[in-house]
Amino acid sequence: MPLTDTAIRLAKPTGRDYTLKDGDGLALFVGASGAKNWHFRFSWAGKQPRISLGTYPEISLKEARELRDQARALVAKGVDPRIHRRQERKAALLAASNTFEAVFRSWRDFKALSLKAGRQSTLSQVDRIFKKDLLPTLGPQSIFEITRADLLEVLRKIERRGAHTTAEKCRTWFNQLFRYAMVEVELQSNPAADLDIVAMPKLRVKHNPFLRMEQLPAFLVKLRHYGGDLNTQLGLRLLLLTGVRTGELRSAVPEQFDLERSLWIVPPENVKQLQEQMRKKNKDCTEIPPYLVPLPRQAVAIVRELLRAKSPAQRYLLPHRSKPRERISENTLNAALKRMGYKDQLTGHGIRATVSTALNELGYHKDWVEAQLSHADTNQIRASYNHAEYVEQRRAMMQDWADRLDQWEMQGLQADPEMAPSMPRDRRLPPVPAVEPLPIRDGHVESAPAEVAAGEGDELERSPVLTLVARKDQRPQPVLTDIQRERALVLATFESPHNLPLPAFAKLVGKSRHQINRDIQARRLLSLSMGNRGQRIPDWQLDPVRQDFTRAVLARVGDLDSWMLYRALCEPVDALGGLSPLEAVVAGAARDAMHAVLGVLGLLGEPERAVTALRQVV
Repeated sequence: MPLTDTAIRLAKPTGRDYTLKDGDGLALFVGASGAKNWHFRFSWAGKQPRISLGTYPEISLKEARELRDQARALVAKGVDPRIHRRQERKAALLAASNTFEAVFRSWRDFKALSLKAGRQSTLSQVDRIFKKDLLPTLGPQSIFEITRADLLEVLRKIERRGAHTTAEKCRTWFNQLFRYAMVEVELQSNPAADLDIVAMPKLRVKHNPFLRMEQLPAFLVKLRHYGGDLNTQLGLRLLLLTGVRTGELRSAVPEQFDLERSLWIVPPENVKQLQEQMRKKNKDCTEIPPYLVPLPRQAVAIVRELLRAKSPAQRYLLPHRSKPRERISENTLNAALKRMGYKDQLTGHGIRATVSTALNELGYHKDWVEAQLSHADTNQIRASYNHAEYVEQRRAMMQDWADRLDQWEMQGLQADPEMAPSMPRDRRLPPVPAVEPLPIRDGHVESAPAEVAAGEGDELERSPVLTLVARKDQRPQPVLTDIQRERALVLATFESPHNLPLPAFAKLVGKSRHQINRDIQARRLLSLSMGNRGQRIPDWQLDPVRQDFTRAVLARVGDLDSWMLYRALCEPVDALGGLSPLEAVVAGAARDAMHAVLGVLGLLGEPERAVTALRQVV
């Protein structure tokens, strides 16, 4: 007789296990303790195995019958319900553990084996674009549940903002990632296949704007009087004097410069064209010669100045302004050009186009120009080596180019006397000579034309770059106000290595961040805060003696400003023999240290009045 809900509810424990049958293999097992479980028994390979369908009342009678029917259908198809259940559990586990982000991390690490880091590299582009455009939407989803429609929605969003190149990269990476997943996590199909069929058509390529030669005098004057960081100005000048890519300049380190030979030796892994050769031909960087950039004397002077001003922590020739271990950003160079009034007229990469156009218009040999710019060579045999060829020819070509830049800059300064108040008003530069390349005979470059070469002993014909570098220390320095100095001091104290971020302190003491926050709120820990920079905790509180003393002080002073208390604890006190209260505590003078702290805070004698007054000041 089939079971009913009433019969199931009334089934009581009897002290022994028993079973109530429902039909078609379904039964309710009632344990000695009263626990009720659904069982399904079926015939398989001459045996009568059974599987559990869940507990009652979590699984109702109706639901148990539905599960039984599903299991019977599997048996009818020749599928063992036990194996099917294990497969379902495995699939659920795979889906939970193999989110899109988890598979991305695994694929990214695999891809990193053949790619180098650096903002301009493919690997860094992958990190940046996935973090910005893909992971926020797709990251938490199971890799098994992502459909082509999901990918298309993300790509359409990227295309709508006009980033068609980024969308194209994402389609390529999607295809690589899901093919990787088909092998690594047993994904059955690739939802990224054929996404290129519905790609939005690319907009017309907009090349980087550049300047013509007749525009250079005015540009050089504006560059000379650029009011921002001098390193940025010198970086822009190096681009103009060498024609290298912005990425090659930003990746430059001091070890790459041989100033005795006036050479910049760029390793192949930093050069775009050489990276492509290494990837396509599967070559190591040691198998391809470096990119040799001959330096005119003006560029040598700039590099010498940058090396002279290099800080011990600095890794790159042009460091990040606030992070000396990192390199200058490309946005810094482009932002400087915008500040100079060249928005939509010139970019960092456009300077390279300016050099290329000018050298070709001056009539220099195409191979020399292409080698200087490290462009791809259509001759595949010569392609691996042309960037190291014509060094001496290019040296003369680039010195001629640098001398012309000097003369154009001086012409621009003379044309606008207000921009060059230190230049004698009665001096006039000769006009810029006609654009003629250096004389070439028998494949060799002769000396530069007299009109272009800088004359020794002539004040006006001394290189503007050299005078700019020589006057670096004479540039007016900004005057800081007392408030700015105090703010800078507070910031330096806040970021001092012995003041630990809250998560780091919590890890060291074996507590959660929530517990540390509770200790701070309960005045059991002293913490410092500064705007939106979070909280820092002085590391002396890792020492039990000084921590106990700090807690005792916190208990005495109430909720006094933590910065005032920090200074009172750390600064030397004459009454303690020049020791700070914290140092005195370690020396065993806790009572004197407490007296000194309260004295510094003005809390001796009339504590309540003193605290009230201090709060008003703060």
